[in-house]
Amino acid sequence: MPPLPADYPLPVMIVVHVPPDRRNALTELFQTRCAMAVREAEDKEPIAPGVIYFAPPDYHLLVESPAFLSLSTDEPVLHSRPSIDVLFESAADAFGEALVGVILTGANQDGAEGLRAVGEAGGLAVVENPVGAAASAMPEAALAAWPEARVMTLEEIGAYLRNLGNKR
Repeated sequence: MPPLPADYPLPVMIVVHVPPDRRNALTELFQTRCAMAVREAEDKEPIAPGVIYFAPPDYHLLVESPAFLSLSTDEPVLHSRPSIDVLFESAADAFGEALVGVILTGANQDGAEGLRAVGEAGGLAVVENPVGAAASAMPEAALAAWPEARVMTLEEIGAYLRNLGNKR
């Protein structure tokens, strides 16, 4: 995916299924390759534009309001903590039609119900084309839950997000 610029005006929140006893190496990798600021989210942290927030291992990441993130150790969802569903459902409540939810490759159904919540709140649901995904189960489940989602390649998703930032 083409990189987002350092002055990207929107926050980005990412959930990756990482075992609870491991650190998320993607946070460090993104820090070295992204122009945007990258960090693990902290409980009650204010949401800042132009920052990529990763859910810490073994914590659900939630949008508490349009202004704050929160972390939770509630039960796993579909054997996942952090859960994409938890993030998307809370973000849909907080941001409504201003939200873009993106589901990429994955090997389970986490994110499908959350993406439906994004769509039902009037937000834009985007799914990586399952044909090109490394693991198609997650994109396929998301499309089954919200058939109205836009299907795009990784390159198209990157371009779409960059263009969305240019409109802000």
